[in-house]
Amino acid sequence: MFGHLLTDFDQPFFRQDQLLQYCQVIHEKGAPFDTCYGFIDGTVRPIARPSADQRNYFSGHKRVHSLKFQSVMLPNGLIGNMFGPIEGSRHDAYMLQQSNILPYLEANMNFNGNALCLYGNPAYPLRPHLMAPFRNAANAHESEFNQRMSRVRDSVEWGFGQIVQNWAFLDFRKNLKILLQPVEKYYKVGTILTNCQACLYGNLVSKYFDLARPTLEEYLVARPQ
Repeated sequence: MFGHLLTDFDQPFFRQDQLLQYCQVIHEKGAPFDTCYGFIDGTVRPIARPSADQRNYFSGHKRVHSLKFQSVMLPNGLIGNMFGPIEGSRHDAYMLQQSNILPYLEANMNFNGNALCLYGNPAYPLRPHLMAPFRNAANAHESEFNQRMSRVRDSVEWGFGQIVQNWAFLDFRKNLKILLQPVEKYYKVGTILTNCQACLYGNLVSKYFDLARPTLEEYLVARPQ
């Protein structure tokens, strides 16, 4: 019933006036450019070792069997979009491609001829609508850019951390058995409920950016017909 809140960009918190406000507060917090409205990242959610396809679900980087989700964190404290899960062995760039988010951003996230962008980690490709740190920063300017964006991008991790902090069973991997339980739904429901909590009480992200969040009624809107 509420799954569209994580998949549909046609939401009040993605209106153009809201996006421009997000860009402004991120810039005021230290971002060196004023066209970034949010942050994109992949998160690894550990699961119990499955009885089948173990290799596909094993993350060599994290050294755990896992599912991966791609999320867009907004400065109002909401996770505005989520894709997944995919197998834990997959790379963030693969997840980005499978989500098909870039074509949508390219077609819709523009204002007065400027591309409004998300900011991600170095695993993501550079595009007008998707920025990332300089790899192997070659000079002081590039290093400063990376440092300033790193400080504001920390909010992504705060958002992910809030989900498992609120719903501790989502962090108990021994009981998350993907062949026996709807683990994907558990995490998505936890995300929506965490967004609801943010609407009611705020969270670290909205307080850091000093940005008003939508009311619970505004967030839980019906899917557009």
